[in-house]
Amino acid sequence: MNPSPRTLTVALGPRSYDILIGSGILSAIGPELKTRFRGQRVAVVSNETVAPLYLAQTRRSLEEAGFRVTPIILPDGESHKNWITLQRIFDALIENRFERGDALLALGGGVIGDMTGFAAACHQRGVPFVQVPTTLLAQVDASVGGKTGINHPLGKNLIGAFHQPCLVLMDVDTLATLPQREHRAGLAEVIKYGVIWDKELFGLLETRLETILAGEPSLLTELLHRCCAIKAEIVAMDERELGTRALLNFGHTFGHAIESLTGYDAWLHGEAVAAGMVVAARFATRLGLCPAEASERVCALIQRAGLPTRLPAYPVDHYLEAMIHDKKVAFGNMRFILPETIGRAVVRDNPSAADLTATLAAHMES
Repeated sequence: MNPSPRTLTVALGPRSYDILIGSGILSAIGPELKTRFRGQRVAVVSNETVAPLYLAQTRRSLEEAGFRVTPIILPDGESHKNWITLQRIFDALIENRFERGDALLALGGGVIGDMTGFAAACHQRGVPFVQVPTTLLAQVDASVGGKTGINHPLGKNLIGAFHQPCLVLMDVDTLATLPQREHRAGLAEVIKYGVIWDKELFGLLETRLETILAGEPSLLTELLHRCCAIKAEIVAMDERELGTRALLNFGHTFGHAIESLTGYDAWLHGEAVAAGMVVAARFATRLGLCPAEASERVCALIQRAGLPTRLPAYPVDHYLEAMIHDKKVAFGNMRFILPETIGRAVVRDNPSAADLTATLAAHMES
């Protein structure tokens, strides 16, 4: 590992864990796990895209530290985030007689992290797991906080569990192989943090967007640290999303509807969230919660980042039906996270149906 990785802690009492951010971390996975686990075996769950890039290096580090490694390679893509694919993880764990002291390691993006975490929550009623995210979206958001799960045809992430990792290892070097489309999609989650929590971060994105899109390593490390620090703070306050943590879903109510309607394979998660943030910001302005100048800044930054700003063309009723299945619905009321200004957002339940319908219709692709 290169010197001095940046370290954050998610403070959850006896379930607290560290996030290490830096360069060359993949080569130090074995020693890092050796100090934390008594078990002798690690199941490395990855996919057909990431495994050819990083499995050999990860496996070598683990084996040199004395672990026996079982690779579990899954198909790539959000459309495979389902029971059928999850069963493949369970099959491998049971066939190889994985015990409660053994660990799972998620090597990949958000889909791999969510499914590995869910498998870890369920196998023998709970085993430890480690997040090693390799995409920007997973590094700034999905790998931290313990949300795990799979999709259902009627809605995204409707089946799952809260199960915190024991460690999160982020190697910024993995971002060098990330396709530009994936890089931009991950940036959507970074923009989210700026809108809901950190206006200085939002300003940094506005002024240095081109450098960020070019993948400058030190700047990416800074963004990872700032985003993870925000996520760690919020999760420590509200692990189970009973209050403040709901703010992290800014753009997701609309975004999840896009993913559900398009069958989880046409839009990347970050692309759907980006369009969802535009709609949410404009909805907040329509409701009188957010000044037009602030919502226009949100929309302009998302457009500059090369992300979608309009919803795919489906009937408004289809969007409303998809959103009523969203897991944030409470007592039959739809819940929206809406900005009040750059750096501050609020939760609103069941806002005006007429304004919601009009906003959806106004932001549809032609």
